Amino acid sequence: MIKVLRVSDSLEVAAMVGVDPDSDGLARARRLKVQTTHEGVEGLLALDEFDEIDIVFDATSAGAHIKNAETLRKFGKYLVDLTPAAIGPFVVPAVNLTDQLNRNVDNVNMVTCGGQATIPIVAAVSQVTPVAYAEIVASISSKSAGPGTRANIDEFTETTAQAIESVGGAARGKAIIILNPADPPVIMRDTVLCLTGDVDQDAVRDSVSTMVEEVSRYVPGYHLKQEVQFDRVSAADVRTLLPAGVETVSTQISVFLEVEGAAHYLPAYAGNLDIMTSAALRVGEGIAERLNHAEAPRRSRA
Repeated sequence: MIKVLRVSDSLEVAAMVGVDPDSDGLARARRLKVQTTHEGVEGLLALDEFDEIDIVFDATSAGAHIKNAETLRKFGKYLVDLTPAAIGPFVVPAVNLTDQLNRNVDNVNMVTCGGQATIPIVAAVSQVTPVAYAEIVASISSKSAGPGTRANIDEFTETTAQAIESVGGAARGKAIIILNPADPPVIMRDTVLCLTGDVDQDAVRDSVSTMVEEVSRYVPGYHLKQEVQFDRVSAADVRTLLPAGVETVSTQISVFLEVEGAAHYLPAYAGNLDIMTSAALRVGEGIAERLNHAEAPRRSRA
């Protein structure tokens, strides 16, 4: 809601929907003169302006999104799913937004915070050389992990691993999330490890640098923590990690990232939440651009 209000030229907020009448989010929405309901998707359906809404951003939980999507399917809305439910295809804006918009699907999945941060890097390496195995480790402050994240840890790892393969291009993917209890809270850090054959190191560096620049256009706090690292590895030492049919690898590529939040509403250390909302906003704006090409120019409602 805050990002649409503050940084979007093509979207406007029609309503803020919650389930807790006393939540800070709904209270903030009311102070900003945004229409609210605390009755969930049923309350959304009952709003007078429901028919005017084009896009619904769902930031509930994997289980809740399945029910919400079923309820909203017949109304012709576009759903941007910020949960690990993965009913619709995965979208990582810097990698495949245009392709998915061209398919005109009505429910797209934003993978996970770790996926949004790391899959662009796997894709950048895959553009230069085949990636036999990619492993990502997302470390976030425990204070920025809400009940939805904590309840969906299994879905997080499974969904992210799938997207590492289907969007990032790795033959095999693995995802790990770490909830760091440090106080003061730590900024989101992500590590990407790719196993490949011999590579043109300069080409990989250039590809990664270009991808980081692309992501930072919609997530300004996204950047490399240090230079891309290359190490020699023996296939025998990593045999258990390799997918069937891959016999040899010789290079481990390591990329270290940091994601600082914009602090529009959530704290700056909550980069995991900021990258999800920023990526979702970029997708919503992409949908709005398509709708505006088909109709008279206007601001799409969300």
